[in-house]
Amino acid sequence: MPLPSDAPVYAIALGSNRPGRHGRPADEVRAAIRAIGGVVASSRIMPTPPLGPSIRCYANAAMLIASDEDPPALLARLKAIERDFGRRAGRRWGPRVIDLDIILWSAGLWADTALTVPHLAFRSRAFVLGPLCQIAPRWRDPVTGLTVRQLLHRLRRPDKI
Repeated sequence: MPLPSDAPVYAIALGSNRPGRHGRPADEVRAAIRAIGGVVASSRIMPTPPLGPSIRCYANAAMLIASDEDPPALLARLKAIERDFGRRAGRRWGPRVIDLDIILWSAGLWADTALTVPHLAFRSRAFVLGPLCQIAPRWRDPVTGLTVRQLLHRLRRPDKI
């Protein structure tokens, strides 16, 4: 059933740095985009260096989806997709077949014990802001009031001494 034109839109970050049943990490990201559905837009898949102890490079992307789910329901669905893809609980920043995060929500802010939207760390992550800027450069962060493009520019700006 098609969603109403006023359905909320979510920005989702996708990442993979381990092959899975769909193939290489970029193939896992493409398969996750199909599994999530409701696609309004998706970025290119970008290779990015790992954070933390992982040594494998990531395939990262962002997508916009239309969904009438509230944030906890969408989070539950994304976690189910991660499990279906073979993601298991493990160490922070370790290798993973797929990682799906809610970054922004067109209805603004959400916070409970399990989820905070906007994502708490997205403003400091080029691997999220870069792909997101391809598809939603003018989306404003409801906390800072800055656009995704401005956040990315600030992140890439060299520090002044």
